[in-house]
Amino acid sequence: METKTNSKLEKIFKSGVMAVTSECGPPRSSDPAHIITKGNLIKNHVDAINITDNQTAVTRLCSLAACIHLKLQGLEPVLQMVVRDRNRIALQADILGAASFGINNMLCLSGDHQSFGDHPKAQNVFDLDSMQLIQTVRHMRDEGKFLSGEEIKVPPNLFVGAAANPFADPFKIRVPRLAKKIAAGAEFIQTQCVYNLDKFELWMKGVVERGLHEQVFIMPGITPMRSVGMAKYMARAVPGMDVPEELIKRLSGVPKDKQAEEGITIAVESIQRLKECKGVSGFHIMAIEWEDKVPEIVERSGLYPRPVVD
Repeated sequence: METKTNSKLEKIFKSGVMAVTSECGPPRSSDPAHIITKGNLIKNHVDAINITDNQTAVTRLCSLAACIHLKLQGLEPVLQMVVRDRNRIALQADILGAASFGINNMLCLSGDHQSFGDHPKAQNVFDLDSMQLIQTVRHMRDEGKFLSGEEIKVPPNLFVGAAANPFADPFKIRVPRLAKKIAAGAEFIQTQCVYNLDKFELWMKGVVERGLHEQVFIMPGITPMRSVGMAKYMARAVPGMDVPEELIKRLSGVPKDKQAEEGITIAVESIQRLKECKGVSGFHIMAIEWEDKVPEIVERSGLYPRPVVD
């Protein structure tokens, strides 16, 4: 299958190999050393690294600048962009800015509501929604035009991704919502953290029945649990998260100093099982502030070494 962009991630997907991405949160500082260190920690074990965009609505070093720092290290960044903070002028400007630095991957998101962050009185924007952002990037790339209809002399060359949550209510609209994102132009999907494997496999069954797995590359999100306290918190307080009671019981049955190790084992087992799930094209490993464990997870899951592409 011919690749449409200069994205290494796209080439790996289209080679038929399971892709692996991870994620780094930029620092609350103008010093880029933190993000560079994280990137170099995991670079040999992943194909691309997502850079979050003011995640949890907390002000951080901007995603675009952090992506540029990784690009200068020879790494493959995925620019995350939320519509919460920018109108269509700023969104299109940042898309061009990313492309000008040879950033070839972008994940289109809504963004956490500002009331959850450190500036709860900030004005949100939401000029476009995440679906329209996907359409915007594809329009700029494929049509070579701005939303105004004016021509772009050198269009941005971006492989376009979106997020999906197979666990949010109502469950019956989860597959149709994915279909809408694909229709909007999403080429790869990274999902919410997967803990309820049965429900994820049920969602994937619906995806495959509609043939959507042949139109988009799907990466289940994998986040290792560090403790039973983290598992209980995610089950109780994180919207759209599905943490089965059996997982909490399993972590509870392990001594406190061994719970992190057990959490990593659970993540590895999840990957090994979902590798066999039809329609899964790779894994997005989100170990925020625990990046040093990503190499172990990738190796134990049988996803190492990573392929080299031109």
